[in-house]
Amino acid sequence: MPVPPVPALTLTRSRLCALLGAAQGKRVAVIGDAMLDIYLHGDVERISPEAPVPVVRVHERRLALGGAANVAQNVVALGAASTLVSAVGRDASGTLLREMLSAVADDGAGLIDVSRSTTTKTRVVARVQQVVRVDEEDDADLSPPDVQRLMATAREVIERSDALILEDYNKGVLVPAIIEDAIARAQRHGIPVIVDPKFRNFFSYHGATVFKPNRRELEAALGAAVVLEDPDALPVTLHRLGVANLLLTLGEQGMVLVSGDGGSHRVPTTARAVYDVVGAGDTVTAYLAAMLAAGATAREAAEIANVAAGVEVAKLGAATVSTDEVIDAFDEYRERSAAAGPEAL
Repeated sequence: MPVPPVPALTLTRSRLCALLGAAQGKRVAVIGDAMLDIYLHGDVERISPEAPVPVVRVHERRLALGGAANVAQNVVALGAASTLVSAVGRDASGTLLREMLSAVADDGAGLIDVSRSTTTKTRVVARVQQVVRVDEEDDADLSPPDVQRLMATAREVIERSDALILEDYNKGVLVPAIIEDAIARAQRHGIPVIVDPKFRNFFSYHGATVFKPNRRELEAALGAAVVLEDPDALPVTLHRLGVANLLLTLGEQGMVLVSGDGGSHRVPTTARAVYDVVGAGDTVTAYLAAMLAAGATAREAAEIANVAAGVEVAKLGAATVSTDEVIDAFDEYRERSAAAGPEAL
């Protein structure tokens, strides 16, 4: 069944600028799975004589922060401060990840060393087409001693933060004990909690301020399709999750925000061109946290985060989005909407 048209953004430009300004210098704690992304860019001119696979002649090797590390990087890019709490291996990838975090102004104080490999994803790209991805990782839950070490670090970081992000990629950092302790600590400190979940521990985030799954993740967790046209579907899910707000991301169809007070709002997509969706969710999460820390309502934060995502998907790979880019994209969307008329929304 087709999704019905959605309303225009309700946010004004002056309010957008005020919130982006208020976010400057706010501190966001990010707890979750940090990754190192490696991009090998090249060209394909022949098929291998050894197997029916393309031979990629690599011209460029690029490193990028991935997972929770990319979320922390996005927080810094919008003018706030971030401390990443995560586990990295005692290996070359772990060393690189620490160095790259330092370069984006994260002091690395929230990282603990563990006796396993750092999650590393290598993507081979021929021109603009990804040929293959190679994952090097150990996604088992952290050992009990490592859980205690990371929990102690998280408590210290949360105490000096204005918002908390729990960024789960199912790589073993966000075990139930850490999730529950971090949310309880944030609640006592009076700061918003934003959750980007995956399949494990999906229903372990009771008390979060904004719970942000995509449609595939939510349907997998519920074991059933999500019918957006059913007015009871998402409110029932919100109650089951035990969170204040459920923000369901729908890709090119935008987002749906459902709040505990009974409110439900559609947030339109603002993307004009979609080049690469990698990292878009990280951008949304970072902006949600920074905007809530700045005093935005959940709806305002969702609209701003969606504008930021529209900028990110026009870039190659996981990328950051500046506040100036968000303002420019907001202005462009308003101009397009005015020119097209209400029937285009």
